[in-house]
Amino acid sequence: MACFDSCQCLGESGKRSILFSILKNDKYNWTPMLVLGMAPEPSMPQKILTSSRQGKYHIAHDQSVQGVPLTDVQLIKMFLNKCWEMDISNKEYAYLKGAILFNPDIAELQCQNYIQALQREAHQALNEYVKMVHRGDAIRFNKLSVLRSINSKVVAGLFFKPVIGSVSMEDLLLQMFYR
Repeated sequence: MACFDSCQCLGESGKRSILFSILKNDKYNWTPMLVLGMAPEPSMPQKILTSSRQGKYHIAHDQSVQGVPLTDVQLIKMFLNKCWEMDISNKEYAYLKGAILFNPDIAELQCQNYIQALQREAHQALNEYVKMVHRGDAIRFNKLSVLRSINSKVVAGLFFKPVIGSVSMEDLLLQMFYR
């Protein structure tokens, strides 16, 4: 959040309010930030989704992975593949995260107009960067619209269920948030 000029005025309680809203709200959740965070560099979650032979994660003949329907796994894989094909820079990832994080549609926020301004600032910075580096490829990030349709239960089932069992990921994140 520090990379946006407007965010300097938020203070610690404002930043915590935004993060709490993300964790608590059913309409908007932690999933887009996590999945987008997987995209910049190879990691174990990416290998689980993209490798054709990962032992128990081999999905060629199965209908599910870790109890998650194959269609949901393919949706995440499709998103990550698009990110990798686009060769998104670190700056672009930072601006995308800002555009996702600052969501004025969360009803519990006390300063929705301010959050909306932060989101506009993130979009504007991203658009200016794309205009400068990619010669104004206006539809560059339309390819990533599938990110919002990735379900948090799917991501939790794939990447966290082996570690946390049946504990709700949202509850676990809230507990971590309050420590």
